[in-house]
Amino acid sequence: MGGDRIRVALHRPLILDGTDPGDARTLATLRDDPRIEFIDLRESLRAELGKMVAAPDISEGPEADRWIYYPWRAAVIGLPGRRTFRMIRLDRNRNKLTTAEQDRLAESTIGIIGQSAGHAIAHLLALEGICGGLRLADLDEIELSNLNRVPGTLFDIGVNKAVVTARRIAELDPYLPVEIFAAGVDENSVDDFLDGLDVVVEECDSLDMKLVIREAAARHGIPLLMETSDRGLLDVERFDLESQRPAFHGLLGDIRAADLRGLTPREKAPFVVKLLGAAGLSPRLGASMVEVGETVTSWPQLGADVTLGAASVVAAVRRIGLGMKLDSGRVRVDLERHLDELADPPPTGEPIWAEVAPESAAGPIDSVLACAQRAPSGGNMQPWTLRAGPGDIHIELAPEYSSAMDVGYRGSAVALGAALYNARVAAAAHGILGAYEFSEGAAGSGELAARLRLGGERNPELAADYPAVLRRATNRRVGTGAPLADGVLDSLAAVAESAGARLRAVVGRLEIEEAARLLGDSDRIRYLTPRLYEEMLAEVRWPDDDPDTGIDARSLELTDDEWAAFEIVSRADVMAQLRSWSGGAALGKYTADRVRSSSAILAVTFDGADPGLSDYAEAGAAVAQVWVQAERLGLCVQPISPVYLYARRPGELAAISPEFADTLASLQGRFLNLLDVPEHETMALVLRLSYASAATVRSRRRPVLGVDAGS
Repeated sequence: MGGDRIRVALHRPLILDGTDPGDARTLATLRDDPRIEFIDLRESLRAELGKMVAAPDISEGPEADRWIYYPWRAAVIGLPGRRTFRMIRLDRNRNKLTTAEQDRLAESTIGIIGQSAGHAIAHLLALEGICGGLRLADLDEIELSNLNRVPGTLFDIGVNKAVVTARRIAELDPYLPVEIFAAGVDENSVDDFLDGLDVVVEECDSLDMKLVIREAAARHGIPLLMETSDRGLLDVERFDLESQRPAFHGLLGDIRAADLRGLTPREKAPFVVKLLGAAGLSPRLGASMVEVGETVTSWPQLGADVTLGAASVVAAVRRIGLGMKLDSGRVRVDLERHLDELADPPPTGEPIWAEVAPESAAGPIDSVLACAQRAPSGGNMQPWTLRAGPGDIHIELAPEYSSAMDVGYRGSAVALGAALYNARVAAAAHGILGAYEFSEGAAGSGELAARLRLGGERNPELAADYPAVLRRATNRRVGTGAPLADGVLDSLAAVAESAGARLRAVVGRLEIEEAARLLGDSDRIRYLTPRLYEEMLAEVRWPDDDPDTGIDARSLELTDDEWAAFEIVSRADVMAQLRSWSGGAALGKYTADRVRSSSAILAVTFDGADPGLSDYAEAGAAVAQVWVQAERLGLCVQPISPVYLYARRPGELAAISPEFADTLASLQGRFLNLLDVPEHETMALVLRLSYASAATVRSRRRPVLGVDAGS
């Protein structure tokens, strides 16, 4: 090996390409040396790569493999190429740092002057992989008294501190370029050291050199960081943004570097006090300053304080490198103070739910109103108003209960139709049934009303549904996945057809699995679209909320792990972060898991090329009848509302979720194809059928306001 390579090997490993003839000869020489150990990690690292989730394709194969010779270790290690190695080593940075952020940070070169506290900073920068190169300076050699804070070993005593840091980094990442200034930095070399740096970290002991470095950083327009290892004191001086900013925030006034040169530790003390502030010093450092040169040799430092300070500096480097907000100034990350503030965390006990009194109705008309109020609706928002007049009952659509997914109030109309059906069932059971009619306003107005006349008809077929309508409930429990019993689907289809609707269903395991993927993907979009997400969370009711609308949180039937996930995704800042990453692949898991456990997925549809709200309302009555019949046959029912359910045109999808309109169009088309819904049919609602245990609780309803005077 040539002299140049031997010189480089003092602090840098030798990277050898086995396919290069010259490197191949060097490797052969090393293999012939019995003192050199060869360790091949390539196979084990590629096995680790194979276990990575969603590993990016970096288009780097075995041709990029290298052999790394560490002369100070008398060892050669076989590794994958630089990009593969970096991807595997930094995989656990995701998603604290995205791949794009990591790549951006890898373009930075960081300089660190002083390798006592600076060693921890340099190593941590390399550990996180947030730089593309390091430049290290220190003229001193490791002494035993350094090993209380420098993570070296006894074998490093007498070795230059910058060399020790560089070797440790090389054993972590041999591909990371590290340059050293083993003679340290002075007035003559400071400009060379700073040339090309993106950030400089100053951790030297010399007060005059601290000023020299700051003056040079201002000339070069380079941000400077310093951590003092006492009460977590971090200084940030953004000379890149403020070239005329005074050194040390102006704390030393107009003093120059020459004024500080050659001072004894005792003579430095007044300037140190000015810099650190007497009031800000920890009691132990303050007392030690009195003892410097008397009972202690120099300023005391603890390894833990140095390590904590390194973390602060690295966090600041990340912010600078990513263009995040970081002003000039000073802050303390005072761990001791935080430990003094230890306290018990707030209790996280289960919510306490109040007992709910049984529902009761005073008379036939009140019973009809109460039964209508028990109809299903999206988010249990009960988007109607109920009123009993002389000889009739009015159910009017209430637009104030609409949502973004309720395109053109179509979902509200389906709910209103179900409420009318419930009212008719109750009226039949009480012998006061009469005819009904709908009236609606102009398209898009949200004006829809149903009028049920009160007469003397009993209608035994309708009346037979009365107990079932009162018992009807949404059941979100995970099902057994057992196939539907014989004849069930035919029975449900017959009920739908008798109500003027159609039933489209999938019952095969492969089809249900596909439905789970499609409906889960739709739910993910609901989480990632801000308005849909806010409306979804607003539907869930807790003990301190208004209990008479919305979905009782207990009825979500969440498992322990789902509760934990729900608490996380209920945080708006977490969702904002996921949106910024275009992430959240698991957000639809709750819906997908339940669909996957189903026995069937149904869509209740109806004919109509351009249906009005009254058509949706009629279909809502069919939905209610299918639901009741399914429960009568021993099935549990859960309505599923994909985001696109009531959208009929591309523009409506864009209004619901502008960012995901194209994705929603694709999901809608694939779902309609899966259920074989023809173009002339429109979906009223999607139902999930399963065999499962009883629901924990039913969500409550608003009290019915009562009967008009004279009724």
